[in-house]
Order: sequence, then C-alpha cells, then structure tokens
Amino acid sequence: MRQQYIARSTVLAVGLLVVSIAIIVQMFRIQNSEAAKLFLSQGDLYAGEFQMFHPERGEIYDRQGHLLAGNRTVYEVGVSLNDMKDVDAMAYVLGTYMDMTFEEVYDKLTDSPESWTYIVIKDYVDAETVTALQEVLQQLEDAEDNRLDGLGFKPHYQRSYPEQNLASNVLGFVTRDGRGYFGIEEKYNDLLAGNPVQVWVPRDPNKAIDIPKVPNGTTLVLTLNRDLQAKVENILDESLIEYGAKNGAIIVMDPQTGEILAMATTPRMNLNNYTDYFQVYDNGSQYNRSIGMAYEAGSVVKVLTMAAALDTGAVTPQTSFVDTGSINVGGITIQNWDRQAWGQQDMTGCLQHSLNVCMAWIATQMGSPTFYSYMEHFGLGHPTGVDLSGEAMGRLKVPGDSDWYPVDLGTNAFGQGVTVTPMQMLMAVSAIANDGKMVTPHMLYAMLRDGHQYNVPSQYAGSPISEQTARTLTQMLTVSLESESSLALLPGYRVAGKTGTARKAGVGGYSERRYQAVFAGYVPASRPRLVAVVVIDEPSAGAYYGGAVAAPVFARIMAGALRLMEIPPDDLPDGTGLVHSAASPEELG
Repeated sequence: MRQQYIARSTVLAVGLLVVSIAIIVQMFRIQNSEAAKLFLSQGDLYAGEFQMFHPERGEIYDRQGHLLAGNRTVYEVGVSLNDMKDVDAMAYVLGTYMDMTFEEVYDKLTDSPESWTYIVIKDYVDAETVTALQEVLQQLEDAEDNRLDGLGFKPHYQRSYPEQNLASNVLGFVTRDGRGYFGIEEKYNDLLAGNPVQVWVPRDPNKAIDIPKVPNGTTLVLTLNRDLQAKVENILDESLIEYGAKNGAIIVMDPQTGEILAMATTPRMNLNNYTDYFQVYDNGSQYNRSIGMAYEAGSVVKVLTMAAALDTGAVTPQTSFVDTGSINVGGITIQNWDRQAWGQQDMTGCLQHSLNVCMAWIATQMGSPTFYSYMEHFGLGHPTGVDLSGEAMGRLKVPGDSDWYPVDLGTNAFGQGVTVTPMQMLMAVSAIANDGKMVTPHMLYAMLRDGHQYNVPSQYAGSPISEQTARTLTQMLTVSLESESSLALLPGYRVAGKTGTARKAGVGGYSERRYQAVFAGYVPASRPRLVAVVVIDEPSAGAYYGGAVAAPVFARIMAGALRLMEIPPDDLPDGTGLVHSAASPEELG
C-alpha cells in the first residue's frame, strides 16, 4: 500500500514537473515571438510620445553688430493633475501671479477631460513671473507644504526684438508657431529656424532619455546700418508731419555693392506685438512699401530716357531742341507739366526744366523697340531680386500688350503710365551712379554658423548703359541741380539726381489733388558712394512737387549718412557757389 502511494506520488510529481516545464517553455516561446515583440513595442509606444525639439532660432544683427532680432526664454506653466493636492491653493497662487482670475485657473484645473493628466494653465510666461512662482514653490517645499505639488515650468524660446519697431518693415516677424512672416524672417525662414529633431519621450518621469543637442539656426548679419536706419526713420516721420503726407518710403544703398544701408517706410509696428498687424495694415503689400507697392514713376524716368538716348547716340548733351510746349505722338497731343513753351534748350536744359515734350521727342527719335529695350534693361517691369519677401514688379507696358497705344511711347518717356516700386527706381538709378553697371540690391551681408562666417558676395545684374554714358549723364544731372539751386544740394558735395512729381491715378483718370513727390539721386557725384530714393505720398500741407518736398528730405538724409559713414567731399574747385543746403549746421555736424 505504501509503495503504491509512493509510486502514484512520483507519477503525479513527474507529471506536474512535465506540465510546468511545458508551461515555462510555452511562456518563453510566446514572450519571444514576433507577436509578443509587437505588443511590447505598442505598450512602450502608449507609455510615451514623440516630441519635436526645435533649435534656437538664429539671431539677426546689423552690419555693426547691433542685435535686431534675438530670442528670450519664456515658460509654459502647467499642472500635473495626478500630483495636485489642493486645487483651491493652486488656482489662487497662479491667478495672483499670472494676471488671471481665480475662476479662470480653477475652471482649467477642474473642467479638463478625465483622461488628461497634465493641463497647461498659461504659455509664454515671462521669466520674472516664473522666478516669483518658483520662489513661492520653494518656500512651501521647505516647509513641507504640498499645496502646490504638481506645478511645473517648461522653458522654450520666444522671438524678441530689442529695438521694437526699428526696421520692422525689413525684419518681418515670427509667430508662435515659429514661422517667419514678411521681410528677412520670411525670406530666410529655413536658415533661421534650423532643423528640428523628433525624439520619443516616455511619460514615466523616472525613465531617463537622451535629449539631443539640436544645432541652432543660422545667425544672419544684415547690410543695414542701425544708426543710419534710425536716422532715416526719424527724418521720414518728421517729413510726413511737416508736409501733411499720408505715408512714405526711403531707401539708401551703396551703388557699387548693392548693399542696402537703410530702408524706411510707414507705418511701422512693434514686432514684439505681432498680433497688432491687422490693426496697422489693411493688406500685405503695405507692410514694406519700398518693395511691395508700385507707384507711377513720374519724372525720374526722364533720367532713364536720357540715358538710353545718349547711349544710342540719338542725342548728345549739346543737342538742341526747340520746345513749343506740345508734341503730337500717336495722334495725341502731349504738353509740358506747366503747359508752357520753353523755347530752345540743350539736353541738360530739358532735364533741368523737366520737359515732357522734349522727352517724348527723344523717345520718338529712338523708336519703340530701342526705347523699351533700354527700359527693360534698367529693370522696369521686372523684380529686382532683392532678398526680402513680398516684392512687387510694377508695370511697363510694351508694344504688343492689349492696352499699349502709340502715344504711350511719348508718355512713358516722362514716366506717365509706368509703375515702379521705390526699390526698382533705386536700382535703375544706381546703374548711372555705378558707371553703367547694376548690382542686385541685397540685405544679407553674412551668415554665421558653426563658428564660421560666410560673407555674401554682390551679384552683377547687367550693364544697361556704357561707363561713358553714365559719366556724361552724371555731369548733366549735377549741372541741372546746381543751375536751379535745388534743395537737394549739400555744401562741399556735388549731387546728381532728379525730382519727380506724379499724379495719382483714380477713378476716371488722374487726380488733380493727389500727388507723390519723388527724388532719386547719389553723392558724391565724382565717386558715388550712396544712392537714395525718397517717396512722399500725398503731401497736403501746401507744396507737393518733388523739388519742394522730396529733395530737401534727400538732403537731410545724405547729410547724416555722409557724416556717419565719414565719406569725404568732392574735390570742388574754388568759386563753385555750392552753399545752399536744406540741412541745418547741427545735422551736418
């Protein structure tokens, strides 16, 4: 009997052992199967999430090293609901320090979906506020008081503009999603933003993860001179008040390199409050009028017409023209701006007195193919290629267009019916200042990345006229301004340039009351270092001609720029008589 019991027990034990071994083997097989691995990976997946780690956005500096756009650390303030001990205390403290009501915070803490374990109370909280909250939290922890348990702070970057609205039309802005809009921020968004890295982050705070080192975005150095930019903006603002003008635009550039030294337009906005955009601007084309809004070019185009005629040999500076006050082109009578006859003039006289009839005659001497070919080579009707977002093209009607008529050859020659942006006009005039060569206007001076500086070279954009033509025309322009004692003149410097006064088009034709006053010119005329265009829109306080409104603004700008950049005067012979200036002695230093 005892032996039978032992035998049965042995069999049972062996059986249990076999079954146990079988179970263990099966469990091992299941745990190491493909299905088990899949379930394990899915479990890990649900235990965490993929997060995108963004690099710090590249900074933006002016050519002298002044910070124009940077980054500041702000915080997301949130609460881990599973760790929260006292909802009333949490709501009271956060409401007090973050300019929120108790009810606002309380509702956020109590009305969240049941599945949520973390709630954001407020984002983009400044460092000062967070420091104060951290001090309160530390005091409670030191006292072993857990009423603020669960409170947390997540740092991240926010775009910051220390100069607020300085060069705002050039820089553009960055929204909270990290995307740049307008200007440099949009044009070079990919460079500035850098490349984000995606990393899986476990929800369990006890599980360590390796936070990747994300390379910062590229830092940009602009061609802008911060001090000149500020001066130009101030002069523009003062001029708009003085002349009762609606808005305006001013650009200053180095004609030899295409480097834009200053670009001011109105209105401007504080870039730190980018949500004000919709209160400041009606549409995107108004953000930077220097490149985004085309206007009728007016008499400044006469400079380009004369350049083409000189270059082709259609006229010389000494060519004589008898102005009778009108000319017929395409069956339409064209008159001078003052409807007067100016009699016998040479070509310098035609520029000095801004004679529409003379320019229309010159265009007919060249013929349509030649005239429009030169205008296109000067860049009219084409974007300049400036490295700013939002550039418009303007319009140059040419033969073959459905709305071009033979009379347009005559009217286009003095700027009527031709629309340009201030940037297009500046680029065209810069060719005359630079011995016939055009350089693409640009804002980017250099890029800084990985400890290295990469300078941006200038880009040649063509030679619409010869060097000799450019120098001949420069002499004609300087004599023209000096002969009329232009308000654009500066003591010690010879100025080359041309005024323009364009009627604004409206319903039913050109307005008799709405004008744009323009001046485009360069200094020193003997070796141009600065070229500028000034556009004052709808001056209403009396004077509205370019010579009376835009020319003195040009003089004030150049007086400051020449001093700031330490550009020496022309070597003028004694007795030149250049004593007039619209700039005060204080401005000239």
